[in-house]
Amino acid sequence: MKITFIMPSIGKKADVKKYIKTWQMEPLSIAVLAALTPDHIERKFFDDRLEKIDYQTETDLVAITVETYTARRAYEISKKFRDRGIQVIMGGFHPSLNPDEAQQYADSILIGEAEGLWQEVIQDASDSSLKKIYQAEKRPILDNLFPDRSIYAAKKYLDIGLVETGRGCRFQCDFCTICEFFQQSYTPRPIPDIIKEIRGLNSRFYFFVDDNIVADISRTKELLAALIPLKIRWFSQGSINMAKDPELLSLLKASGCEGVLIGFESLNKQTLANMNKAVNIKADLDDSIKRIHDAGIRIYATFIFGYPNDTFETFEETYRYALKHKFFITAFNHVVPFPGSMLYRKLKAYGSLLNEKYWLDHSYCFGDVAYTPHSFTPSELSQLCYRYRKKFFSLPSILTRLFSKANFSSFKAPFLYLLVNLLSRADVGKRQGLPIGMGEKI
Repeated sequence: MKITFIMPSIGKKADVKKYIKTWQMEPLSIAVLAALTPDHIERKFFDDRLEKIDYQTETDLVAITVETYTARRAYEISKKFRDRGIQVIMGGFHPSLNPDEAQQYADSILIGEAEGLWQEVIQDASDSSLKKIYQAEKRPILDNLFPDRSIYAAKKYLDIGLVETGRGCRFQCDFCTICEFFQQSYTPRPIPDIIKEIRGLNSRFYFFVDDNIVADISRTKELLAALIPLKIRWFSQGSINMAKDPELLSLLKASGCEGVLIGFESLNKQTLANMNKAVNIKADLDDSIKRIHDAGIRIYATFIFGYPNDTFETFEETYRYALKHKFFITAFNHVVPFPGSMLYRKLKAYGSLLNEKYWLDHSYCFGDVAYTPHSFTPSELSQLCYRYRKKFFSLPSILTRLFSKANFSSFKAPFLYLLVNLLSRADVGKRQGLPIGMGEKI
């Protein structure tokens, strides 16, 4: 039996040959599936972001991992294989939260996490008895789970090793699908497994893909202490409440943490309340930022625009705030109503969605706004986000933010800062207006 794994792209611009550079990272989910696949099964992997898919390849099953922005492209790919009579199974966030839709474009879907189910899928596929839906009754234990990165052979990804130390987040932000997918729960991997995995890698830099690296602070401290002897450099995502714990900050730095992505989302407390971001409402943001920076940790700050209290002035205020605190990088994003989120359900109930299935519309592009905001037209909100992304990654802004304690904390620090900011600057225009899918029939 042969399985073909596929990582779909979002889409591509006709006049741009190469995919977005900063999005060319290892697809960890594919390596996890490869690890769960028995050795006697022949495996093939196509990454639609980097290479052309061979639709004529001999295979018995095609497995596609799908997110909302890649859904249309996934359906285009699926159709070409199914037209040949090849079975297709889809999994990931989008099929899990939109099973009725996904079932129209695949022979089978896997809802939730693959551990504990994938072996059943393979057996059924080999017996030509693939079920329409596979869904576990409970979340899996993540012991002895080591991604098989040999599936990446000959593919040129960014030199960043992606490692998972735990899954899920206990917060319930209204725009987020993570809380829905994992049902507000958090599952850690055993620390010895994580250390063993890292020791087997040879990356210059690591990204811990956890949704919230400090979801369980006492356990995080144990992990950080175990990381110290490895002398690695890493980045991750976490919540602002990490700033309240001096010991945690000290361990983060000692373990090689170069920076954290923190969802600030808004400087307006009423907006934070609207999006159910309670952890930020309670925080003294200025003090928290200072504590994190004083520990020598950079901050990748993300902000979301388009809630009812946002105005044109909100953008300039946020930009000035980002410059004042000399954030490593900053995201100026409009809110996206991802299907399956509380926000999507609210906007649908209000009749505010411009297209309830915008992700299937090839005329919809990355950066477009899919609903009617309170204080802007959809086009105005989209262009404001684009304008302030370009402004933040302008050369004057990059130079202004370079000279700070966190961004200039060591001899190597400014080189990393400049590399990341210049790459981000180059990708701003490439992302804006990126079509969803290739316009092919689904």
